[in-house]
Amino acid sequence: MFGFKTKRRHRLRSQPFPAPWLAILQRNVPHYARLTPAEQHELQGVIEVFIAEKNFEGCGGLEMTDEIKVTIAAYACMLLLHIEHHDYYPRLQSILVYPDAYPVPVTRWGPGNEIIETHEMRAGESWRTGAVVISWNHVLHRPSDPSGGRNVALHEFAHQLDGENGFVDGAPALPRTSMYRAWARVLSKEYQALSEAADADRPTLLDKYGATNPAEFFAVVTEYFFEQPRQLQERHPELYEELKLYYRQDPANTGSATGTAQPMEE
Repeated sequence: MFGFKTKRRHRLRSQPFPAPWLAILQRNVPHYARLTPAEQHELQGVIEVFIAEKNFEGCGGLEMTDEIKVTIAAYACMLLLHIEHHDYYPRLQSILVYPDAYPVPVTRWGPGNEIIETHEMRAGESWRTGAVVISWNHVLHRPSDPSGGRNVALHEFAHQLDGENGFVDGAPALPRTSMYRAWARVLSKEYQALSEAADADRPTLLDKYGATNPAEFFAVVTEYFFEQPRQLQERHPELYEELKLYYRQDPANTGSATGTAQPMEE
């Protein structure tokens, strides 16, 4: 079974990338133009496997199109570009796409311990049960959204990466076990600093939604790593370095690869 999957994926990655899909990447995914030609070719192959293996479903009346699939897949696969041990989000089965922000029922405690049932609007969610839910309008136009993120697709697929080791806690599976100490030290320090700034209502580069918990912090800093890499590198150099080592990309500089990926240590 494993050999069959490997052969099928190799065949998919070897196919010519459809010209209409390339036009979608060039139109909708700005980061694509900043990749080297070799990286662009690699990303195309990962996208082809991702689209073949995942179920895309339109919700709220949205009709599924290649533009939606390719754009969302591109952001999902951008995170995988140089992670050699990835398995195309093995826990992920479906991407549910709404046309815009969608209502989600929530229950809160009100005055006098009264239970209040209401709704809140969301632009995206990542479920442990194998699904990502996302607003197409927020992926395409990236307006200010309820989650506070700058790129909802990068945000939600970062959650999927985070949860591949069974825990959504801001500590994804790193390439080498020797990296965990520095990762914990730097991200804990940066998370604490953002939390203190949020409590004091001080201005920050990073969106304060990242102070919600360590998992949200990792998703938010992933957004900034790809969306505002130079600002992140200038103002949070240690944080940028940890993300560069994890993703094996250097988007603040020309050419994003940072070397040959290393295998996982047991």
